[in-house]
Amino acid sequence: MGKPPPAAPKRTARRLAPSVASASSVIGAPSRYPGFIEPALATLVSAPPVGPRWRHEIKFDGYRLQARLRSGKVSFLTRSGLDWTARFGRALADAVREIPAAEAIMDGELVVEDLAGRSDFGLLQGALKAGDSGPLRLYVFDLLYLDGRDLRAAPLSARQARLQELLGQIRGPVRFSEAFDDPGEIVLRHACRLSLEGIVSKAIDEPYRSGRVGIWLKSKCSSRQELVVCGYVPSTASSTAIGSLVLGAYENGELQHVGRVGTGYTARIARELYQALEARRIDRSPFAKKLDSAAAKDARFVRPELVAEIEFRGWSRDGLLRHASYRGLREDKVAAEVVIERPQMPAATEPAAQRGGSR
Repeated sequence: MGKPPPAAPKRTARRLAPSVASASSVIGAPSRYPGFIEPALATLVSAPPVGPRWRHEIKFDGYRLQARLRSGKVSFLTRSGLDWTARFGRALADAVREIPAAEAIMDGELVVEDLAGRSDFGLLQGALKAGDSGPLRLYVFDLLYLDGRDLRAAPLSARQARLQELLGQIRGPVRFSEAFDDPGEIVLRHACRLSLEGIVSKAIDEPYRSGRVGIWLKSKCSSRQELVVCGYVPSTASSTAIGSLVLGAYENGELQHVGRVGTGYTARIARELYQALEARRIDRSPFAKKLDSAAAKDARFVRPELVAEIEFRGWSRDGLLRHASYRGLREDKVAAEVVIERPQMPAATEPAAQRGGSR
């Protein structure tokens, strides 16, 4: 197994032992090799859930990928089903081929780590743009299909144990994403101290369910949100660069204005965004409601096609971003699916035994 992300020192977080299932265990129902599987998504909560049925993993700062192996052929699909195999070079695909299976489908996240071992979305974008596959790492955290059997109906504990055994001692860019059975509050505290993005808590007794259904929960160290790029304000220092982005999100099917972001750009990124947005210019505002004069001042509107990841401190009373900073474009996200994520209250404790599941 490769080096796990630095979620917490060993003395404070107990990694899971691969004792839930053995390598000879047969789980899942016989099934033909499926097509693209819609990913399970995590619901944002204000604090991690508590109770023995929850395990906690590091929230990575990268691209969600579905790694697929079939008769020696490897493919990598984004969360929306786009085939990005050609973007990642041979090393990643070769590592998946080392898995002792004829057919497999794994869920994971592609990252590039900094010198401290933290995943960094900016470094990932830079590596992909440069065509440098050397630093790419794929952390896998779920096993959906294996050698003629669909594992999605099996509990998470069994799927992860089988995945961990499947990877065995494989070295290289494909690695098992460690989980922790310490209280979520402790794991999150350590993640935040290490300047990580946050954690994802998962119910160990549940099957794999596509979509956002409340059995995967995410707790963040800082507020981040994908938002739709709806326009820009030109730079005052250059005629071929942006000064800020005009952003929105969908609510009840309508595109709503959520403010601007004017920090987080290098000079190169500001020029690249200008070129990308100039090609998408439109004459009228794409928002459902007319903007007031302050919001519309100097704005040049574009087709709402691109998605940007934004880090911010909170929301104003009128629903606008506060102290926002640009993190990068999200090519793996569909603009029409971008909605505001508002934290829910954490899930109540509910022992697995009361639900008929196993720990």
